[in-house]
Amino acid sequence: MKKISLIIGLFLFFGLTSVQAQDESILLENVHVADSTFLIEEGVASYYGTRFHLRKTANGEVYDMEQLTAAHKHLPFGTMLRVVNLKNEKEVWVRVNDRLPKSSKRVIDLSKGAARELEMIRDGVVPVRLEVPDQETIMSLIDYYQENKPSGMRLRLYPEPIEFFRPEIEIFDLMLTLPGELIFSRVK
Repeated sequence: MKKISLIIGLFLFFGLTSVQAQDESILLENVHVADSTFLIEEGVASYYGTRFHLRKTANGEVYDMEQLTAAHKHLPFGTMLRVVNLKNEKEVWVRVNDRLPKSSKRVIDLSKGAARELEMIRDGVVPVRLEVPDQETIMSLIDYYQENKPSGMRLRLYPEPIEFFRPEIEIFDLMLTLPGELIFSRVK
C-alpha cells in the first residue's frame, strides 16, 4: 500500500511539473507571434548606389544614395518599412520611393545609406525581414491591394493583445510517509 502511495505521489509531482513546463513553452511561442505582428515579407535585399545617384526615381523625386530609401515591386510610394538584416539583426527604417522590376528575385533594393546601416555593403545581398510600423499601415495596405495582394506578402490584422494573469494555485497539502520519513509536504 505504501508503494502504491509513493508511486501515485511521484506521478502527481512529475505530472504537475510537466504541465508547468508546457505552459512556459506556450508563453514562449506567444512571444514569437508578438514579434512577427507587423511582418509583411521576408526575402533577399540588395542595394544600389552611385550608378543611380541624382537620377529620378519612379515616384519623381531625385535619388540620393545616402538617404534611407528603398525600391519595392508593389508597395505604395511613401510606405515606411523596418528592414531587418537576418544575418546580424541590424535594422533600419526606410521609405519606399522607387520600383523594382517585376521580374526581380529580390524583395527590396535599398539605398547605399540604408545598406550601410544594415552593415551589408560587403555582402551586397542579404536575407531580410520587412515590417510596417503599425496596424493602421496594415489596414491601409489591405485597402490598397483589395483582392490583388501580391503573393508572398503577408497582411494580417491582429486584435489588441489581452493581458492575462495566471493565478497561482495551491493544489493541496500532500503528505506521504514511509516508515518515519516525510516524502512530500506541499505541491504548488
